[in-house]
Amino acid sequence: MQTQHRRLAPSTVLLLVVPPLLWAGNAVVGRLVRELVSPLTLNFVRWVVAFALLLPLATPVLRRGSPVWAHWKRYAVLGLLGIGLYNAFQYLALQTSTPINVTLVGSSLPLWMLAVGTLFFGARVSTREIFGALLSMAGVLLVLSRGEWRQLLGLRLVPGDLYMILGTIAWAFYSWLLARTNEPRALRQDWAAFLMAQLVFGLAWSGALAVGEWTMTPAHIDLGWPLAAAMLFIGIGPAVVAYRCWGTGVQRAGPQAASIFLNLTPLFAAVLSAAFLREPPHWYHGAAFLLIVAGIAVSSRR
Repeated sequence: MQTQHRRLAPSTVLLLVVPPLLWAGNAVVGRLVRELVSPLTLNFVRWVVAFALLLPLATPVLRRGSPVWAHWKRYAVLGLLGIGLYNAFQYLALQTSTPINVTLVGSSLPLWMLAVGTLFFGARVSTREIFGALLSMAGVLLVLSRGEWRQLLGLRLVPGDLYMILGTIAWAFYSWLLARTNEPRALRQDWAAFLMAQLVFGLAWSGALAVGEWTMTPAHIDLGWPLAAAMLFIGIGPAVVAYRCWGTGVQRAGPQAASIFLNLTPLFAAVLSAAFLREPPHWYHGAAFLLIVAGIAVSSRR
Protein backbone atom coordinates (compact mmCIF):
# COMPACT_ATOMS: atom_id res chain seq x y z
CA MET A 1 0.00 0.00 0.00
CA GLN A 2 1.42 3.35 -0.96
CA THR A 3 1.57 6.29 1.38
CA GLN A 4 -1.50 8.50 1.17
CA HIS A 5 -0.92 12.12 0.07
CA ARG A 6 -3.95 14.24 0.81
CA ARG A 7 -4.36 17.96 1.26
CA LEU A 8 -5.95 18.72 4.62
CA ALA A 9 -9.11 20.80 4.38
CA PRO A 10 -9.95 23.15 7.30
CA SER A 11 -12.79 20.84 8.36
CA THR A 12 -10.39 17.90 8.47
CA VAL A 13 -7.90 19.91 10.54
CA LEU A 14 -10.68 20.74 13.01
CA LEU A 15 -11.66 17.07 13.24
CA LEU A 16 -8.07 16.15 14.04
CA VAL A 17 -7.53 18.95 16.60
CA VAL A 18 -10.59 18.14 18.73
CA PRO A 19 -9.42 14.63 19.81
CA PRO A 20 -6.04 15.72 21.26
CA LEU A 21 -7.78 18.49 23.19
CA LEU A 22 -10.31 16.09 24.68
CA TRP A 23 -7.72 13.36 25.27
CA ALA A 24 -5.52 15.86 27.11
CA GLY A 25 -8.53 16.59 29.30
CA ASN A 26 -8.95 12.86 29.78
CA ALA A 27 -5.37 12.57 31.07
CA VAL A 28 -5.85 15.43 33.52
CA VAL A 29 -9.16 14.05 34.81
CA GLY A 30 -7.69 10.54 35.04
CA ARG A 31 -4.90 11.93 37.21
CA LEU A 32 -7.36 13.87 39.38
CA VAL A 33 -9.51 10.82 40.20
CA ARG A 34 -6.72 8.27 40.63
CA GLU A 35 -7.42 8.10 44.38
CA LEU A 36 -11.16 7.59 43.81
CA VAL A 37 -11.20 4.64 41.42
CA SER A 38 -8.86 1.90 40.19
CA PRO A 39 -7.55 2.45 36.62
CA LEU A 40 -9.06 -0.56 34.85
CA THR A 41 -12.38 0.00 36.60
CA LEU A 42 -12.29 3.63 35.45
CA ASN A 43 -11.76 2.45 31.88
CA PHE A 44 -14.69 0.02 32.06
CA VAL A 45 -17.14 2.53 33.58
CA ARG A 46 -16.08 5.10 30.99
CA TRP A 47 -17.17 2.80 28.19
CA VAL A 48 -20.39 1.84 29.97
CA VAL A 49 -21.30 5.54 29.90
CA ALA A 50 -20.35 5.78 26.22
CA PHE A 51 -22.38 2.66 25.43
CA ALA A 52 -25.47 4.14 27.09
CA LEU A 53 -25.08 7.36 25.09
CA LEU A 54 -24.63 5.58 21.76
CA LEU A 55 -27.34 2.97 22.21
CA PRO A 56 -30.27 5.17 21.04
CA LEU A 57 -28.26 6.17 17.94
CA ALA A 58 -26.96 2.75 16.97
CA THR A 59 -29.43 0.12 18.20
CA PRO A 60 -29.69 -1.61 14.76
CA VAL A 61 -25.99 -2.53 14.98
CA LEU A 62 -26.77 -4.99 17.77
CA ARG A 63 -29.56 -6.81 15.95
CA ARG A 64 -29.10 -10.32 14.60
CA GLY A 65 -29.06 -9.28 10.93
CA SER A 66 -26.50 -6.51 11.43
CA PRO A 67 -23.44 -6.58 9.10
CA VAL A 68 -21.26 -6.23 12.19
CA TRP A 69 -21.51 -9.93 12.94
CA ALA A 70 -20.14 -10.84 9.51
CA HIS A 71 -17.02 -8.83 10.38
CA TRP A 72 -16.91 -9.60 14.10
CA LYS A 73 -13.24 -10.59 14.11
CA ARG A 74 -12.21 -7.18 12.75
CA TYR A 75 -14.31 -5.31 15.31
CA ALA A 76 -13.14 -7.54 18.13
CA VAL A 77 -9.53 -6.59 17.31
CA LEU A 78 -10.38 -2.88 16.94
CA GLY A 79 -12.23 -3.01 20.26
CA LEU A 80 -9.30 -4.70 21.97
CA LEU A 81 -6.67 -2.27 20.68
CA GLY A 82 -8.50 1.07 20.66
CA ILE A 83 -10.94 0.69 23.54
CA GLY A 84 -9.58 -2.05 25.78
CA LEU A 85 -5.78 -1.88 25.78
CA TYR A 86 -4.96 1.72 24.89
CA ASN A 87 -7.16 3.32 27.52
CA ALA A 88 -6.31 0.72 30.15
CA PHE A 89 -2.60 1.40 29.67
CA GLN A 90 -3.19 5.16 29.85
CA TYR A 91 -5.07 5.03 33.14
CA LEU A 92 -2.44 2.67 34.54
CA ALA A 93 0.23 5.16 33.44
CA LEU A 94 -1.51 8.02 35.25
CA GLN A 95 -1.10 6.21 38.55
CA THR A 96 2.64 6.95 38.58
CA SER A 97 3.15 9.64 35.94
CA THR A 98 1.82 13.15 35.32
CA PRO A 99 -0.59 14.05 32.48
CA ILE A 100 2.14 15.99 30.67
CA ASN A 101 4.57 13.06 30.84
CA VAL A 102 1.92 10.57 29.76
CA THR A 103 0.87 12.66 26.77
CA LEU A 104 4.49 13.33 25.87
CA VAL A 105 5.28 9.63 25.74
CA GLY A 106 2.10 9.15 23.74
CA SER A 107 3.40 11.69 21.24
CA SER A 108 5.95 9.16 20.05
CA LEU A 109 3.01 7.80 18.03
CA PRO A 110 4.16 9.19 14.64
CA LEU A 111 7.37 7.17 14.82
CA TRP A 112 5.47 4.04 15.90
CA MET A 113 3.00 4.67 13.07
CA LEU A 114 5.82 4.77 10.55
CA ALA A 115 7.39 1.61 12.00
CA VAL A 116 4.13 -0.36 12.23
CA GLY A 117 3.01 0.79 8.79
CA THR A 118 6.30 -0.23 7.20
CA LEU A 119 6.70 -3.57 9.00
CA PHE A 120 3.12 -4.84 9.03
CA PHE A 121 1.06 -2.93 6.45
CA GLY A 122 3.43 -2.49 3.53
CA ALA A 123 3.41 1.31 3.72
CA ARG A 124 5.99 3.32 1.83
CA VAL A 125 7.38 6.10 3.99
CA SER A 126 8.53 9.28 2.26
CA THR A 127 11.43 11.44 3.34
CA ARG A 128 8.97 14.30 3.93
CA GLU A 129 6.94 12.22 6.39
CA ILE A 130 10.04 11.15 8.28
CA PHE A 131 11.22 14.76 8.49
CA GLY A 132 7.79 15.92 9.67
CA ALA A 133 7.67 13.23 12.36
CA LEU A 134 11.16 14.15 13.55
CA LEU A 135 10.23 17.84 13.75
CA SER A 136 7.24 17.01 15.90
CA MET A 137 9.28 14.66 18.07
CA ALA A 138 11.82 17.44 18.55
CA GLY A 139 9.01 19.50 20.04
CA VAL A 140 8.10 16.63 22.35
CA LEU A 141 11.72 16.23 23.47
CA LEU A 142 11.99 19.96 24.08
CA VAL A 143 9.15 19.76 26.58
CA LEU A 144 10.47 16.53 28.08
CA SER A 145 13.87 18.15 28.67
CA ARG A 146 12.25 21.34 30.01
CA GLY A 147 14.24 23.41 27.57
CA GLU A 148 17.59 21.89 28.58
CA TRP A 149 18.70 19.21 26.15
CA ARG A 150 21.32 17.90 28.60
CA GLN A 151 18.52 16.62 30.84
CA LEU A 152 17.68 14.01 28.20
CA LEU A 153 20.98 12.24 28.94
CA GLY A 154 19.79 11.51 32.48
CA LEU A 155 16.20 10.70 31.58
CA ARG A 156 14.69 7.76 33.45
CA LEU A 157 11.30 6.29 32.56
CA VAL A 158 8.89 5.52 35.39
CA PRO A 159 6.46 2.55 35.17
CA GLY A 160 3.78 4.91 33.87
CA ASP A 161 5.95 5.87 30.91
CA LEU A 162 6.44 2.20 30.02
CA TYR A 163 2.69 1.56 30.22
CA MET A 164 2.13 4.49 27.88
CA ILE A 165 4.65 3.15 25.37
CA LEU A 166 2.68 -0.12 25.23
CA GLY A 167 -0.54 1.84 24.84
CA THR A 168 0.92 3.92 22.02
CA ILE A 169 1.99 0.81 20.11
CA ALA A 170 -1.54 -0.58 20.50
CA TRP A 171 -2.94 2.69 19.16
CA ALA A 172 -0.62 2.60 16.13
CA PHE A 173 -1.97 -0.82 15.14
CA TYR A 174 -5.53 0.40 15.81
CA SER A 175 -5.10 3.43 13.54
CA TRP A 176 -3.73 1.39 10.65
CA LEU A 177 -6.53 -1.16 10.97
CA LEU A 178 -9.04 1.69 11.20
CA ALA A 179 -7.93 2.97 7.80
CA ARG A 180 -8.59 -0.43 6.16
CA THR A 181 -12.15 -0.37 4.83
CA ASN A 182 -13.55 -3.85 4.19
CA GLU A 183 -16.94 -3.43 5.87
CA PRO A 184 -20.15 -2.22 4.16
CA ARG A 185 -20.12 1.46 3.18
CA ALA A 186 -23.40 2.13 5.03
CA LEU A 187 -21.88 0.98 8.30
CA ARG A 188 -18.64 2.86 7.74
CA GLN A 189 -20.40 6.14 6.98
CA ASP A 190 -22.61 5.98 10.08
CA TRP A 191 -20.24 7.20 12.80
CA ALA A 192 -22.45 6.04 15.69
CA ALA A 193 -22.89 2.57 14.21
CA PHE A 194 -19.18 2.29 13.39
CA LEU A 195 -18.16 3.26 16.92
CA MET A 196 -20.79 0.99 18.47
CA ALA A 197 -19.47 -1.91 16.37
CA GLN A 198 -16.11 -1.44 18.10
CA LEU A 199 -17.58 -0.58 21.48
CA VAL A 200 -19.69 -3.71 21.84
CA PHE A 201 -16.49 -5.77 21.74
CA GLY A 202 -14.31 -3.20 23.50
CA LEU A 203 -16.73 -3.14 26.41
CA ALA A 204 -16.31 -6.89 26.78
CA TRP A 205 -12.51 -6.56 26.74
CA SER A 206 -12.45 -3.70 29.24
CA GLY A 207 -14.94 -5.54 31.44
CA ALA A 208 -12.72 -8.60 31.50
CA LEU A 209 -9.74 -6.45 32.48
CA ALA A 210 -11.77 -4.82 35.26
CA VAL A 211 -12.80 -8.24 36.60
CA GLY A 212 -9.15 -9.24 36.64
CA GLU A 213 -8.28 -6.05 38.51
CA TRP A 214 -10.86 -6.75 41.24
CA THR A 215 -9.76 -10.38 41.44
CA MET A 216 -6.01 -9.89 41.65
CA THR A 217 -5.47 -6.39 43.09
CA PRO A 218 -6.89 -4.23 45.91
CA ALA A 219 -9.24 -2.43 43.53
CA HIS A 220 -11.53 0.30 44.82
CA ILE A 221 -14.18 2.83 43.78
CA ASP A 222 -15.38 5.74 45.92
CA LEU A 223 -18.77 6.77 44.55
CA GLY A 224 -19.72 10.44 44.80
CA TRP A 225 -20.42 13.56 42.75
CA PRO A 226 -16.75 14.29 41.90
CA LEU A 227 -16.29 10.83 40.41
CA ALA A 228 -19.69 10.92 38.70
CA ALA A 229 -18.85 14.24 37.03
CA ALA A 230 -15.48 12.87 35.90
CA MET A 231 -17.14 9.75 34.48
CA LEU A 232 -19.65 11.83 32.51
CA PHE A 233 -16.88 13.95 31.02
CA ILE A 234 -14.63 11.08 29.96
CA GLY A 235 -17.62 9.05 28.75
CA ILE A 236 -18.96 11.85 26.55
CA GLY A 237 -15.96 13.93 25.42
CA PRO A 238 -12.83 11.75 25.18
CA ALA A 239 -14.86 8.63 24.39
CA VAL A 240 -17.76 9.46 22.06
CA VAL A 241 -16.93 12.91 20.63
CA ALA A 242 -13.17 12.37 20.28
CA TYR A 243 -13.53 8.91 18.74
CA ARG A 244 -16.13 10.22 16.30
CA CYS A 245 -13.81 13.02 15.18
CA TRP A 246 -10.72 10.79 15.09
CA GLY A 247 -12.40 8.07 13.02
CA THR A 248 -13.58 10.57 10.40
CA GLY A 249 -10.29 12.44 10.42
CA VAL A 250 -8.24 9.27 9.86
CA GLN A 251 -10.43 8.31 6.91
CA ARG A 252 -9.97 11.74 5.32
CA ALA A 253 -6.30 12.38 6.01
CA GLY A 254 -4.83 8.87 6.31
CA PRO A 255 -3.35 7.36 9.48
CA GLN A 256 0.17 8.77 9.09
CA ALA A 257 -0.82 12.42 8.60
CA ALA A 258 -3.51 12.16 11.29
CA SER A 259 -1.06 10.76 13.84
CA ILE A 260 1.01 13.95 13.72
CA PHE A 261 -1.91 15.90 15.19
CA LEU A 262 -1.76 13.82 18.35
CA ASN A 263 1.48 15.63 19.18
CA LEU A 264 -0.76 18.56 20.12
CA THR A 265 -1.97 16.53 23.12
CA PRO A 266 0.96 17.35 25.46
CA LEU A 267 0.61 21.05 24.67
CA PHE A 268 -3.07 20.96 25.56
CA ALA A 269 -2.20 18.85 28.62
CA ALA A 270 0.28 21.51 29.75
CA VAL A 271 -2.39 24.22 29.56
CA LEU A 272 -5.02 22.12 31.33
CA SER A 273 -2.52 20.98 33.97
CA ALA A 274 -1.73 24.61 34.70
CA ALA A 275 -5.42 25.34 35.14
CA PHE A 276 -6.44 22.30 37.20
CA LEU A 277 -3.25 20.81 38.66
CA ARG A 278 -1.32 24.05 39.28
CA GLU A 279 1.47 23.10 36.90
CA PRO A 280 2.19 26.32 34.92
CA PRO A 281 3.47 26.15 31.33
CA HIS A 282 6.90 27.53 30.40
CA TRP A 283 8.56 29.13 27.37
CA TYR A 284 9.57 25.79 25.93
CA HIS A 285 5.92 24.74 25.64
CA GLY A 286 5.45 27.55 23.11
CA ALA A 287 8.60 26.59 21.23
CA ALA A 288 7.52 22.97 21.20
CA PHE A 289 4.13 23.97 19.83
CA LEU A 290 5.83 25.67 16.87
CA LEU A 291 7.92 22.56 16.16
CA ILE A 292 4.87 20.31 16.35
CA VAL A 293 2.84 22.52 14.02
CA ALA A 294 5.81 22.63 11.61
CA GLY A 295 5.89 18.82 11.65
CA ILE A 296 2.19 18.70 10.84
CA ALA A 297 2.62 21.15 7.97
CA VAL A 298 5.58 19.28 6.46
CA SER A 299 3.94 15.84 6.71
CA SER A 300 0.64 16.96 5.22
CA ARG A 301 2.05 18.81 2.20
CA ARG A 302 1.66 17.32 -1.25
